[in-house]
Amino acid sequence: MSGWNSPSPHPYQPVYGAPAPGPAPVYADTYAPPPQPAYGQGYGGDSKDPYAGERFKPKKRINDPIFLILFVAQLVGFIIISVITISKFGNAGGLGGGVGSDGTGGKITLNYHTVILLLFITGAGLVLSALYLVLTRFFTRAIMHITLILSILLNIGICVYYWITKYWSGAIIFTVIALLSVLAYWGYRARIPLASLLLQVVMDVTKHHPSVYFVAFTALILQAALSVWYTFAVIATYVRYTPNSPSCTAGDSCSSAKVVGFIVYETFSFLWTSQVIGNVALATLAGGPFGSWYYFGPREQGMMPAHPTLSSFVRTSTLSLGSIAFGSLIVTLLELVKMLLNMARNSANADGHPVEACLALCAECFIGCIESAVEYFNRYAYIEIALYGKPYISAAKDTWRLFKDRGIDALVNDSLVGMTLTWGAYAIGLLCSLFAYLYLRYTHPSYNADGQYTAPVLVFAFLIGLQCSLTLSSAIEAGVSTIFVGLGEDPQVLAIRAPPLFAMIAQTYPQVVQGVPRV
Repeated sequence: MSGWNSPSPHPYQPVYGAPAPGPAPVYADTYAPPPQPAYGQGYGGDSKDPYAGERFKPKKRINDPIFLILFVAQLVGFIIISVITISKFGNAGGLGGGVGSDGTGGKITLNYHTVILLLFITGAGLVLSALYLVLTRFFTRAIMHITLILSILLNIGICVYYWITKYWSGAIIFTVIALLSVLAYWGYRARIPLASLLLQVVMDVTKHHPSVYFVAFTALILQAALSVWYTFAVIATYVRYTPNSPSCTAGDSCSSAKVVGFIVYETFSFLWTSQVIGNVALATLAGGPFGSWYYFGPREQGMMPAHPTLSSFVRTSTLSLGSIAFGSLIVTLLELVKMLLNMARNSANADGHPVEACLALCAECFIGCIESAVEYFNRYAYIEIALYGKPYISAAKDTWRLFKDRGIDALVNDSLVGMTLTWGAYAIGLLCSLFAYLYLRYTHPSYNADGQYTAPVLVFAFLIGLQCSLTLSSAIEAGVSTIFVGLGEDPQVLAIRAPPLFAMIAQTYPQVVQGVPRV
């Protein structure tokens, strides 16, 4: 037995090229596959041209100029209104109030107490959003379980707190939200391994591109500054135009209708501008480091263009800004309608009309579902805009073709990273809202003696925390969604860039790894 492994004194030596004895048999022509480029040749190991279809080099034209003009006009209007109201607010001394003040300041409307509160909220949103990004960076695979479980516990905790404090409308809403979050976790738990691997790939890319974090933190700082500006504008509007306010002089036309009108416009402008900031960051990263990594290969291979992030930002903020403003406007209008329904529900609940409150709640949930679907769809449209410089309508058509050919179920369900980041932003918004509620409850400002300003302050606090976190998380979502777009168009490239991720996707959804023909 041991002799089997010993070398033979006369080993068999095959002879190539010598004719076999006897007549030569007739065989069919031997098939030889076409030669394939070796890894590293061409563009990052694949033979496809990364500039195909005007990718990374769109035509020099401004897309959707009408929406670009509208966006600039509304921003100028917001600046004018805020400067006028804030200057009057400063002259009036803010109607008193301060940090932790108890029963001080004016009793007619909001004062410096609320300004300081919302400034605290902005700082908390900034810190919590940055902390969430750090946690995502160092605990990539565990962050999905952690975020979903913490969100469920947070929902349950707030629900119990609202039931104890007899805040009935909030208790009912968070009871429904808590149940939905539990069901969502159990439904998506089986998909977490694939999404975790996808998130790991994105985080590995960011290790070699510090510009990802620079863009994310720049967008976050801009968002925080806008939140501070919005805070002062809203409070100053209450101070100047509320009837019987000390700042409402004889020459001013003060009315509740004017307060509501200005607040709605300021909120609309804040939401639209916030959406544009976040989406510009998303498109910059999609057309910059993430798109370049997918189509050119890692930077070490030497095929990636110099300064891809800067080039992408220039294209996004000039030629494609109108298209991004177009898509952002749709989401902004839906968000504004949802906020108005929320205020109507709170008003009906305070007036003791449970039927009206229930109807408003149902309508709010319906609009929220539509908004979430549009936001998800728009994210892929923005990537098409970033890569190819398309107008919004053309990008939306190509996005729908991608969804239809690739399978909406596969794309939506396996983009669990976006859902996890949204849960994180939602949790940060809830923490900011809860902090505002506790601050109002234990400082007892004069203007909120009867609790009439609790609902709007909570809405503002939630909105500030949510927008700060969503802006920061857009950096990660850009990488995830860019990989899905590249996978839909050129799946064989992902097989070179991230073989384990490609293998898992191919095993779960075989139809996803077949290229989508572009028309």
